Amino acid sequence: MSEGKIVVCIDIGTSKIVTLIAKVDEQVNVLGVSETLANGIKKGQIVDIDEAVVSINNSLEAAERMAGYSASHVVASIGGSHIESQNSRGVVAVARPEGEITESDLTRVFDAAKAVSLPSSREIIHVLPRSYIVDGQEGIKDPIGMTGVRLEVDTHIITANAVSIKNMGKAFSDVGVDLDAVVFSGYASSLATLSETEKELGVVLVDIGAGTTDISIYVDGSVAYSSVLPIGARHITNDLAIGLRISLESAEKIKLFLSNPVKKPVRIGETGEEKLEEHTGDEIDLTDLNLTEELKKVSKKTLVDGIIRPRLNEIFTMVGIEIKKSGFVGQTPSGIVITGGGARTVGVTEAAKRMLTMPVRVAIPANIKGIIDEIQEPSFSTVIGLAVYAGTLDVQASLPFGFSLPHLPGISLNNKMLSKVIGFIKSFLP
Repeated sequence: MSEGKIVVCIDIGTSKIVTLIAKVDEQVNVLGVSETLANGIKKGQIVDIDEAVVSINNSLEAAERMAGYSASHVVASIGGSHIESQNSRGVVAVARPEGEITESDLTRVFDAAKAVSLPSSREIIHVLPRSYIVDGQEGIKDPIGMTGVRLEVDTHIITANAVSIKNMGKAFSDVGVDLDAVVFSGYASSLATLSETEKELGVVLVDIGAGTTDISIYVDGSVAYSSVLPIGARHITNDLAIGLRISLESAEKIKLFLSNPVKKPVRIGETGEEKLEEHTGDEIDLTDLNLTEELKKVSKKTLVDGIIRPRLNEIFTMVGIEIKKSGFVGQTPSGIVITGGGARTVGVTEAAKRMLTMPVRVAIPANIKGIIDEIQEPSFSTVIGLAVYAGTLDVQASLPFGFSLPHLPGISLNNKMLSKVIGFIKSFLP
């Protein structure tokens, strides 16, 4: 991966769809990015395929124009409260006793770990290794090349609703691209925001989206628990709209205004010098927001303490319940890392500290370069994490009937038209 490979990643969220085209080597070099409104999607799941296809297509085409690249394969995020997780152990005998452990042994031990009882309505999307055990020796991170007779692996398995995955595949098929992998959005965000030290010590990642909140708990350097809460930052917007008796659009403007206060030049002193000062009084002037309801002034204390804080308290109370349910209480000394669009909500850090009594930080995507001015925000953590994940995949373009196309110099298969032709041929196959 030293020369870098180009990846196309699409984060399907409740409020927005983000497409990122990047070259991945040691860093994620952003070539093109676009953000469009998500239609046909509710709480991370596709509820109207036709509307979702239009939204995905608009986002993809905008990113393609910026990057000057035509996508044929994509990696997408999946979220929603249907996501579940469990831990499983696989055990196999090494193929060559007293010989070296090889890739084929790893494949077999993963297959053994995947043999868990699941309803037909669920599908495995991730089997993540936590640690390996060779002949009783625990805590091994990479057993390849080691000598042993018995190989065991502790894994973290993330499953999703099979219908949700099929609907996503259908949507991308209609767009005209191949879906190489679906990635749990909470896991993707962790790849972009968490440091190796935090993972090793133990940390809880909380990705607050518009409609859902993803939780990913790391213990001893690997994922140990994943879940999704059916509550997000849009609930705060709803509370503001109800409390102030205004529209959702106006409530969203006020929420963003509170989260990113604008500093205005204030003339002070007789010298007439101007100095940037933040408004410190309780009353907030909303004139510049041009709200349709013509709401001019409102009490900051009423908004923050009366409306926003109770909902944040509820979110982090639910996060605390999930941490207890995971069984890893006390094993996450690195504390809470908050990311996602809701991480910018006013008072979010204080609410997390108050409800969970743990260290808290708000994280933005790390290790990125290129066109990054607009994406150095918590809301882009998932799509950057998708690029990191996609950089580790080794997917080759394939044709029907089991034929593979050789990689010839000067010939690019990243062509949407070729993808559509292959899809058309596949549609006639049994």
